[in-house]
Amino acid sequence: MNILFVGLGGFIGASLRYLAGNIFSFSSDFPFVTLMINLLGSFLIGFISSVAGNSGYISKDLQLFLQTGICGGFTTFSTFSLETVNLIECGRVVFAGLYVLSSVILCIVGVLAGKYVAGLIVN
Repeated sequence: MNILFVGLGGFIGASLRYLAGNIFSFSSDFPFVTLMINLLGSFLIGFISSVAGNSGYISKDLQLFLQTGICGGFTTFSTFSLETVNLIECGRVVFAGLYVLSSVILCIVGVLAGKYVAGLIVN
């Protein structure tokens, strides 16, 4: 049954990522859309994991659906990796470095912010 929760969540998350990419796409040398999608997904996964771990408000099945399914389908490490390589291949090494640093730092901050906000709401 768990695989159905993850699969349905993944379908929803990947569909949301596709829609967000189409709605917010604009021409830029820097992959802002992927960064924003990954930042939002990081915030949500931090929020969900904190609520699930601290309160018991979220069942294990719902946590799998939301965290592994939706957040996993919504965020995109493979696109981040491809965009980084594309920047390097186009000679945009500084942009690639900035993209890697900003993605890692901002997404970790996003998880921490999600956990913090969840703590404010749950407690």
